[in-house]
Amino acid sequence: MSETRGRYDFCIGLVLAMSSSIFIGGSFILKKKGLLRLARKGSMRAGQGGHAYLKEWLWWAGLLSMGAGEVANFAAYAFAPATLVTPLGALSVLVSAILSSFFLNEKLNLHGKIGCLLSILGSTVMVIHAPQEEEVETLSEMSNKLGDPGFVVFATLVVIVSLILIFVVGPRHGQTNILVYITICSVIGALSVSCVKGLGIAIKELFSGKPVLKHPLSWILLLSLIVCVSTQINYLNRALDIFNTSIVTPIYYVIFTTSVLTCSAILFKEWQHMAADDIIGTFSGFLTIIVGIFLLHAFKDVNFTLANLPVSLRKDDRAANGSLLSTYDCFNHDEESSTCVGEIQSTESLSARRNGSLSAF
Repeated sequence: MSETRGRYDFCIGLVLAMSSSIFIGGSFILKKKGLLRLARKGSMRAGQGGHAYLKEWLWWAGLLSMGAGEVANFAAYAFAPATLVTPLGALSVLVSAILSSFFLNEKLNLHGKIGCLLSILGSTVMVIHAPQEEEVETLSEMSNKLGDPGFVVFATLVVIVSLILIFVVGPRHGQTNILVYITICSVIGALSVSCVKGLGIAIKELFSGKPVLKHPLSWILLLSLIVCVSTQINYLNRALDIFNTSIVTPIYYVIFTTSVLTCSAILFKEWQHMAADDIIGTFSGFLTIIVGIFLLHAFKDVNFTLANLPVSLRKDDRAANGSLLSTYDCFNHDEESSTCVGEIQSTESLSARRNGSLSAF
């Protein structure tokens, strides 16, 4: 009976985690569609500081979809282990990339697809090797954790970096550098996750009959969460309005996940009990994510797919082998005969020049 119940809970957690990825991945598409509709109407764009998206129902549908996804994600942790639920959050990257190609006509080339895959694999490796967080069951324990000098220094640095990005770097480079607005969302998101965990403890104590509402930490966490989430929504909308959705989504996921893992490690001091293989696995996953981000960002404008891969390889072989293609092989293909003649002539001319032959001139 217990084993059957365990399998049943596992299936529920799996379904909730997958549905969470679908809702969150779809929310990016709905928000982007809403922002594009506003741009066609001539409203001030979110990337320029406008807030007309608050009157667009598609944007609100995307926000509700994201909210439903987050609720499903939190519920999944109650049924399935974290090692299952957290990696499945990366599926939202794939969902968003696939839907954007259908509904937003955004192209994701071969490099981008490989980058998405590497980002997902790297994030999965990091989650698998990440240490378990220390259990905190009361607001008093959470208050002690938040007052730890290490976390105070981390939170102070996050606030300072965010303010510099918002008021100094953002106005100058936010329209051209995709990392500016996404970094703001991600580092502040680490603090918002800590606030959510603290409020979750407060809700549990409230249901237990404890005077949680009289505890000042509860209201501090609630106010901090409102400020953090509002800032995240604002700058995520700007990033989505300016840049390609298939690029914003995986980069945001990677940086946000890394920020949350770092914040949790500092807040709960998880790294002190990590084994050597877990440390190596965590850094290996991080490097894999960096490679994935590079492929996504550096080659996003290159038109390269599996369809033209054989043609590219054939051209590379011809260039490497010089004029090894025989005249018979070349003229045996009518549609490529003119191309082959040009390639043979240019190759022979180049060889002659390298050998100092006057006939090349």
